[in-house]
Amino acid sequence: MSTGASRPVAVVGLGAMGLAMATRLAQTFPVTGFDPAPARRELASRAGVEVCSTPAEAVAGARAVVLAVRDAAQTEVALFGVDGVVTAADQGAPVLLTGTIGVTAVRDVGARLSAAGLAPVDAPVSGGPGRAATGELLIMVGAPADAVQAATPVLERLAGRLVVVGPRVGDGQLLKTINQLLAGVHIAAAAEAIALARAAGLTPAVVVETLPAGAADSFMLRDRGPRMVEAATNAEAVPVHSRTDIFVKDLGLVLDLAADEHVPTPVTAAAHQLYLLAQRHGLGARDDSSIVALLVPPTTPAQLAGRESASSSEVAQP
Repeated sequence: MSTGASRPVAVVGLGAMGLAMATRLAQTFPVTGFDPAPARRELASRAGVEVCSTPAEAVAGARAVVLAVRDAAQTEVALFGVDGVVTAADQGAPVLLTGTIGVTAVRDVGARLSAAGLAPVDAPVSGGPGRAATGELLIMVGAPADAVQAATPVLERLAGRLVVVGPRVGDGQLLKTINQLLAGVHIAAAAEAIALARAAGLTPAVVVETLPAGAADSFMLRDRGPRMVEAATNAEAVPVHSRTDIFVKDLGLVLDLAADEHVPTPVTAAAHQLYLLAQRHGLGARDDSSIVALLVPPTTPAQLAGRESASSSEVAQP
């Protein structure tokens, strides 16, 4: 086992968020990493990450493990599968669970990690790959004080705002679930605004460039808005920063929590239907800004006016 400052931080999952976090960490720590996709491993290698062939190989001797996967199913495989994290991680090592998997799932995972002698740290993140790369993430932590202390050097390298929500694994997921309620609804609202502006004859870019200066500002309008302007005419051309199906999952978690707590969330339910519809139309793996493509009219206002004029002329003929 390596010791002292030479001990690496392991990042398991090198997708958009995981790679950005690994790249940020590699500026301070030795970083080992794993992802099942060869293309992601190649990108990580170029970013200074020592790429490994399994999660077990990546975490052996690591001072901390950062798990950056999409959902509960991927979490299960990465942690508890063949050559998973628990088969090789050092006893007592903090395992930072950065994905959004829901309160029930993270509490189950946390209990199993503790039973295996590891220190689970419920640490979901918000801010996207851009903020991950610059260490400006919001990180919401739920874990006992000793686990938080062990993970602090890694957390502080990634976070612009680090909030310890509570001492229980799951406390971080609770706050992240509320975060996703707002984020998912804000993206859907931005898509509706851009689609309506386009239909009414405004240049959609005007919405994105102007409204953030006023009361209608939101991070999602500023961040997703420019991509929505492009996605309104060609969703396939927009680079994927955050997949649409992530909000199918995350708003599903919001609705599950709301049902458990008997709190009505009709706006969230409507937004969830939009993401489901986008997934049904083959946009699940596209950037979530592509939901605007479901809302834009098939013709421009000028084309529509031309059709109405032609139709009126035909009716007027004897």
